[in-house]
Amino acid sequence: MSDLIATFRNRALVTLMLGHFTVDSYVGLLPVLYPLLIGRFHLNLETVGLVTLAYVGMSSVSQPVFGLLADRWGTRFTGLALVWTAATFAAVGFAPSFQWLLAIAFASGAGSAAFHPLGALTVRRLLPKRGASTAMSIYVTGGTVGLATGPIIGIVAFGLFGMRGTALMLLPGLVIAAVLLFAMRRTPDSATRAALQKSAAGRVAMVPLLATIGVMASRSWTVVTLQAFTPTWYHQLGYSPWFYGPLVTTLVLASAVGTVGCGTLADRFGRRTVILVSLVLSIPAVLLFVLFPGPLGFLWAVLLGALAASTAPLMLMLAQELMSGRAGLASGLIMGLGFVAGAIGVPVTGAVADHLGLQIGLGLQVLVVVITIPIALRLPSEAMLGRLRSHPAAASPPGLPAGDLAPRPAGPIVR
Repeated sequence: MSDLIATFRNRALVTLMLGHFTVDSYVGLLPVLYPLLIGRFHLNLETVGLVTLAYVGMSSVSQPVFGLLADRWGTRFTGLALVWTAATFAAVGFAPSFQWLLAIAFASGAGSAAFHPLGALTVRRLLPKRGASTAMSIYVTGGTVGLATGPIIGIVAFGLFGMRGTALMLLPGLVIAAVLLFAMRRTPDSATRAALQKSAAGRVAMVPLLATIGVMASRSWTVVTLQAFTPTWYHQLGYSPWFYGPLVTTLVLASAVGTVGCGTLADRFGRRTVILVSLVLSIPAVLLFVLFPGPLGFLWAVLLGALAASTAPLMLMLAQELMSGRAGLASGLIMGLGFVAGAIGVPVTGAVADHLGLQIGLGLQVLVVVITIPIALRLPSEAMLGRLRSHPAAASPPGLPAGDLAPRPAGPIVR
């Protein structure tokens, strides 16, 4: 509890969390726009889905690139990334044609892609020595809550102003971005920058890094697939939107609570341990969710959200430590590839469901989790990370290059 209180007293960290909330709320707004877009541009469901593909695709693929830029030039432009995202998304409702709409969605996705590695790298420099996992989890939770809140904001804004209600989303982005730009006005001096570039030249322990990326991709596949197909599955079972809509919201919000809980446990028991336990417990959680649909689905959704979607901040921190000299690139790889894995997993599960039914398609996520457990065993332990920080060459696995894993100089980033 003391770690939670200390985190919320960190004004810079809270501001970044609000920025994360805002930028991810735009993704949640997109599905609410679909009915308006279909009516205005005379689209079908397949075509209108290209809008989300343009936004999420650009956001996913280009995150590693922006991570590299953050490693080279610093993170003082985090606020500008939020301004760009807010301004371009506000323009969505004023697009004169469907082609322009796709171009604007593509541009807005680039802003989101820039914000995520910049924000994650900035948060890394603000993490306290005690309760670091808790603090990072709270930051990530801001984005999760934004994703869950986006549809509610959209219903109100678009209900009052139609498509041009997207202009309202410019306001929170500008306000929070102004605060971020003010807070980020100080950057590392030339000596610190030289040290960072020297650190970036080091090599990394590839097996633990690949294991971290693999677990992140697997978890994203499971979470995104369940969120995407649960409404369709329950609709096939005869339930109304008033039932399965809140069910999916419960799944998302449970993941937010679980994220903070896992962060707190990781500070006590270690990140690798918490990730492994969450994987093992996800097996019965997925089985219960798939085998026993209905009113009890809300209970299973709480279990799934708290277990399957709660360890992303821990894997983000592991990647940043394994690539301390390229922590921005690590952030972009983890979050970008996580989004890509989720995007790929949905059509794969859909193809299985077309032949065997949605219940079996969703149930196969148990197999995905089982396959992930031996991969997670290769994640770095806290003791290993400690040895890597102190003696990179001695701590590397036999036959693998050592990682330059000394902590990055903090620098007076935020005052």
